[in-house]
Amino acid sequence: MKAAVLHQLGSLPKYEDFADPVPNNENEILINVKAASIKNLDKGRASGKHYASYKHLPVVVGIDGVGILENGQRVYAQGITGMIAEKALINKNNYVELPDKIDDATAAALPNAVLGAGMALLYRAQIKENEVILINGATGVTGSLAVQLAKYYGASKIAVTGRNSVQLEQLKSLGADIIISLKQDDEAIVHQLKEFNASTPVDIVIDYLWGKPVELILKSLKGGGVNHFSHRARLVTVGSMAGEHINLESGTLRSSAIEILGSGLGSISKEDWQQYTSKILPEMFHLAANGRLAIETETEPLFNIKHAWQKEATPGKRIVVML
Repeated sequence: MKAAVLHQLGSLPKYEDFADPVPNNENEILINVKAASIKNLDKGRASGKHYASYKHLPVVVGIDGVGILENGQRVYAQGITGMIAEKALINKNNYVELPDKIDDATAAALPNAVLGAGMALLYRAQIKENEVILINGATGVTGSLAVQLAKYYGASKIAVTGRNSVQLEQLKSLGADIIISLKQDDEAIVHQLKEFNASTPVDIVIDYLWGKPVELILKSLKGGGVNHFSHRARLVTVGSMAGEHINLESGTLRSSAIEILGSGLGSISKEDWQQYTSKILPEMFHLAANGRLAIETETEPLFNIKHAWQKEATPGKRIVVML
């Protein structure tokens, strides 16, 4: 079969022949892959710098995708073997059947964004109706979906931050009430954040940036200490596009009701994961199929995998490899 094959950590996957996967037990079945998205997680694992980097090479890249089972069912699944290939192995008990109205590219792009947005909101932040949400770094694919899901789950007000002014404006049509540009100087950013928090105290921060922007958010949410009461705020970090480290003073947490959590593959319980595959993803696929959830994609053919892997997607879009 043809596949995107990685020979060395840190190098580019190559379009070449690779042995067809063969089921090793009764729980493994073949899927003929039709579409698989390229995500930061895929690139991170291939770079060798991610905590879940590949251990054995060569290997077919891609953690998930959309395809057809032998019985003709069109499904989304995570792969036992790499999914950016004509064929892959999946667990026969762990896939999601797709509604007819959703196209392959959308179905391939949606799950990772749901994992980074829906799981962060539902399971880590434990969002409740009428809460106020701040989404830090919302101009990417996952941030855009987080805005839509926060609105869907009943947020009373949503503020977003980002550097792309065009994307920030577009987020208003998806449910954002307040936009804060990160291109301003630090003082202006903190001032806007403080004003927003003073008028409608922030319940949840979903963060895709970490680094300096989170330091500014913590400064704006910081309590007053003695004789001041703080509003409880849950900060859930999902990504670190602005840096892996922050400076955090002990006093910031002691003077505030700020809780810092993480959302990622290692932070989700087995029970949460079962809910994700059995309930949340099917619901999200149906919302997208009926036009109630939007995610934009750019497609590339498998033979162009080197270009696709290096390509900078248009802001707010996910690159999907079509087979």
